[in-house]
Amino acid sequence: MVNGSGASAHDGQDIDVDVAIIGAGPAGLTAGYLLTKRGLSVAIIEQDPRYVGGISRTVEHEGYRFDIGGHRFFSKSQAVVDLWNEILPDDFIQRPRMSRIYYEGKFYSYPLRAFEALFNLGVIRSGLCMASYVKAKAFPKKTVRSFEDWTINQFGQKLYSIFFKTYTEKVWGMPCDTMSADWAAQRIKGLSLGAAVLDGFKRSLGLNKKPNDGMQTKTLLETFRYPRLGPGMMWEAARDKITAAGGTILMGHAMKQLAADGQGGWRLSATRADGGESVIRARHAISSAPMRELASRLHPLPKTSIEASDLKYRDFLTVALKIRSEDLFPDNWIYIHDSKVKVGRIQNFRSWSPEMVPDESVACVGLEYFCFEGDDLWAASDEDLVALATREMEILGLARPDQVIGGVVVRQEKAYPVYDDAYAANVAAMRAELESTHPTLHMVGRNGMHRYNNQDHAMMTAMLTVENIVAQARVYDIWCVNEDAEYHEAGSEGDAAGLPETRAPHIAPPHGTPSADQAAALASLRAVPTPIKPAKAA
Repeated sequence: MVNGSGASAHDGQDIDVDVAIIGAGPAGLTAGYLLTKRGLSVAIIEQDPRYVGGISRTVEHEGYRFDIGGHRFFSKSQAVVDLWNEILPDDFIQRPRMSRIYYEGKFYSYPLRAFEALFNLGVIRSGLCMASYVKAKAFPKKTVRSFEDWTINQFGQKLYSIFFKTYTEKVWGMPCDTMSADWAAQRIKGLSLGAAVLDGFKRSLGLNKKPNDGMQTKTLLETFRYPRLGPGMMWEAARDKITAAGGTILMGHAMKQLAADGQGGWRLSATRADGGESVIRARHAISSAPMRELASRLHPLPKTSIEASDLKYRDFLTVALKIRSEDLFPDNWIYIHDSKVKVGRIQNFRSWSPEMVPDESVACVGLEYFCFEGDDLWAASDEDLVALATREMEILGLARPDQVIGGVVVRQEKAYPVYDDAYAANVAAMRAELESTHPTLHMVGRNGMHRYNNQDHAMMTAMLTVENIVAQARVYDIWCVNEDAEYHEAGSEGDAAGLPETRAPHIAPPHGTPSADQAAALASLRAVPTPIKPAKAA
């Protein structure tokens, strides 16, 4: 149980449960909630001493609430939508969707509306963009290995350099030609410049009055649901339901070791800030911890710990500024493609929910800086970061320094799993070993699977894992979640009813040549028989 301060009644004691869960983010809390509904006992450890929700938490400072990264509640899975409604039935609001790109003093719709973009760029630059696009379509790169290759093939060199290269390298801190093409395929697949330009001309002639969103056969959501006090409201409600059902949540507990007990079960030890330790014994273990951290804390140490140690993550920090102004811009957020500033994205918290900003005369914005833990930005003092954010708002023409009346900094470790050339082979090797040697260990969520999943995808991996635990068999292959790699804000909410179809285990071919051990791991994985199809519910 959790008391009001976030401490646990079980601190320093041994706990015996059916399932131990590492991490109280969307995946961990979804698993905990569904397991307790099915009558199983759970214990969850969470490193943060105060907040649940992981990167989907909502931080509060002086009555102002900050969303860490921006989380629209939209899913094509009706099962996920139903679960959101079940956990938080009365606190969703409907919000308009708007996000734009800022480049050289002008705003561009996101996703790109090609006709608008070409108009804003001017005749000469637009002509160069179109010529570059035609060239890319006529003579595409035959070998597509990197983000750069994929995006140039899709949009041409010129538009790639304007709208993708600067921002992407700012976010990831690495050259685009070293990033896996998987990233582009997952996040911007379905956007078509050619279709958008044709649609733009039709609109100019009055032949098409539908939104020009640059999508081929897909519609982009124009509104989304959002908890009125931020996404943390959802996960605080899930936490409360878990504890009310008898589950245990240990706040301020970091994983020390996850040891196999030799009988198919687990012993999870966790340390507190005061140096104390709690021990959880369980038949199953669910981990949403970063794969790299899990591998280093497993006992016995997995053979693929070397591959796991090569997995990389990108961190970021949010500088939330209170600005004396009723509002600054209507967007939920703005992508900053301008190289004159370090900020990558700016959130407008009132546009997410008016209730997150208690003073109607004050705007509250969050400037997001992408960095690596320990670099100059990460190590800068909060005072220096607030000053930097204030200067950059002035450079961008969005606010004057004399309007800023306060600020606070929130740091987020391991926000994004990095898709470099080696990540797919390293993930495949670790997955193959752990699935074959530890059938009662389950990896879920964004960092748990080293996969850039959205919140609803993370939840679905937990939902399928719960079904596998209850069935005592790997009925569902959770790695099929989000495998189609399509644009994640297209289509209609709840398009997919029920749980997804089970498919045979599959890992995307790694980019680059895997080592002999990695190749053997992949071969072993592909040899696993097709899982049993789940029985239909009565």
